Amino acid sequence: MTVKMINERDLEFMLYELFDSEKLLSRSRYQDHDRQTFNEVINTAKAIAEKHFLPIRQKLDTQQPSFDGKKVHTLPELKSAIAAVNASGISAAMADYELGGMQLPPIIASAASTYLTIAGGVAMGYNMLTTANANLLLAHASKEVIETWVKPMLAGRFMGTMAMTEPGCGSGLGDLTTKAVKGSDGTYRISGSKIFISGGDHDLSENIVHLVLARVQGAPKGVKGISLFVVPKYLLNDDGSVGAENEVALAGLFHKMGGRAHSSTALSFGEKNGAIGYLVGEENQGLKYMFHMMNEARILVGTSGAVLATAGFQYSLDYAKNRPQGRLPSCKDPLSPMVNIIEHADVRRMLLAQKAYAEGAMALVLYGTQLSDDEKTATTPEARENAHTLLDFLTPIIKSWPAEYGPKANSYAIQVLGGHGYINEHPVEMFYRDNRLNAIHEGTTGIQSLDLLTRKVPMNNMKGFLATINEINSTIAIAKNLQGLTDFSEQLADAVKALQTTTQTVLTSMSTKSIDLALANSVSYLSMFGHVVIAWLWLKQAVVASNALAGQPHQDDEAFYQGKLQACQYFYRSELPKISLWENTLKSNDSTSFDMKTLWF
Repeated sequence: MTVKMINERDLEFMLYELFDSEKLLSRSRYQDHDRQTFNEVINTAKAIAEKHFLPIRQKLDTQQPSFDGKKVHTLPELKSAIAAVNASGISAAMADYELGGMQLPPIIASAASTYLTIAGGVAMGYNMLTTANANLLLAHASKEVIETWVKPMLAGRFMGTMAMTEPGCGSGLGDLTTKAVKGSDGTYRISGSKIFISGGDHDLSENIVHLVLARVQGAPKGVKGISLFVVPKYLLNDDGSVGAENEVALAGLFHKMGGRAHSSTALSFGEKNGAIGYLVGEENQGLKYMFHMMNEARILVGTSGAVLATAGFQYSLDYAKNRPQGRLPSCKDPLSPMVNIIEHADVRRMLLAQKAYAEGAMALVLYGTQLSDDEKTATTPEARENAHTLLDFLTPIIKSWPAEYGPKANSYAIQVLGGHGYINEHPVEMFYRDNRLNAIHEGTTGIQSLDLLTRKVPMNNMKGFLATINEINSTIAIAKNLQGLTDFSEQLADAVKALQTTTQTVLTSMSTKSIDLALANSVSYLSMFGHVVIAWLWLKQAVVASNALAGQPHQDDEAFYQGKLQACQYFYRSELPKISLWENTLKSNDSTSFDMKTLWF
């Protein structure tokens, strides 16, 4: 069954109508590009996806990395597929020319990677984590570290990871025990264990560059005593070639329900004399540096959630259009032809829900990607500061909403296919399994909710919160003057008011009552805020669609824009009203979960 990977018309809409990526060409960094070069890069990614990844997609899922006691082996075809990506320059698409990059806007690079993620699944995680690793070092490391480790990563010779989690220390990084002892030569000896390290060992590159959080001997306890180190799998010779092993040993491979092409490892550092590590920046500033990579990775996780939802929607939509079964309830003639299942109302409901989730999530992650660009390249200091404020605030939502609602979309895709949905002859069950991991990767939904409520909302006198509300209100002001969007704008305005009063209630509870009780419903707050943000992004899409329809477009575009308005209506009628439940839970400081006793389970 050949199905297009994504709706290319929708991708075009996102890039050039909703976010107006062509306006980026006025910025000096992108002056060498035009819309044609943007599309050429996207089309190159599509061609690589179709040629190298789609033919092996099922094999990547069924043949996981293996360990023979000496080396980790991945699917042989994967190495050539990743080599094709590296040769195209897409892995370093956003990097400076001087570093071998193309200086492409992040939103265009993200759009290109959409094809690779759909075709190759999380196999692209090797490249994406490498890029995030390199970006962290570019921001915080010395010129020597950049020259030694970043350039080979951007060239595709080396790959990178981040190594934070320990067997006895998950999200509570303040309790990590990995040690770092400074040597007389300025390097450090690293010893300890890390677990669930994605891409921690494989045979896809010459070397693997681990970014390791560790505590220097004598450093303060807790998060204030964490430092960050480059710890390569292999040391380098004077000429930059790969040399001796560096006491980074594979302690185990994990076998996941999804994301199987991307190795998940337990690593042991420095079992004998200590693995040699190179300090990034200053001692005891490691967690601050690592958040640079973590926040980028969180956007990548959110993007994965959105992309996989999009892939499942596209596949189930095509299936529904071509699968005849049954007749409408109004038809009483058993001899009449069967109708394709898309004619059945419940199938349309599930497809519309998928469209609302997937395209809402895609708008969210592309918006976040654009903010990450604006905070660096926007033309005024005020615009750069505002983009930074918005991105920093919205990151927990950008990560968690697609990670939660992407799998819901994939579940609907399985349901649309019926019995065909849960067999691996069709990829929708794989999309679901891969996507289910995203709610855990890079900080669980619960962790994101705590980050939003305890840090992001009150931070800087609620600067991020107020900036977000201001953006939403700006769209409401536009939409209320457009025919057909008045009800949506009023409903969103009411939702914003509910969010504001709920926020004040929760902040008051946090400061005057038990903070543990106040935070017991933090996921409800994250869900409420996430739904308001997605409703806002659907209203933005509806504004563009409404204005386009006023211009009397051709028939295909008219249908496309009407579909946008219908999906917006679905979200406002079926999803946005759910915030009332979360509002009541939060305002009443509901203690149901908090009061549950361990013995009662």
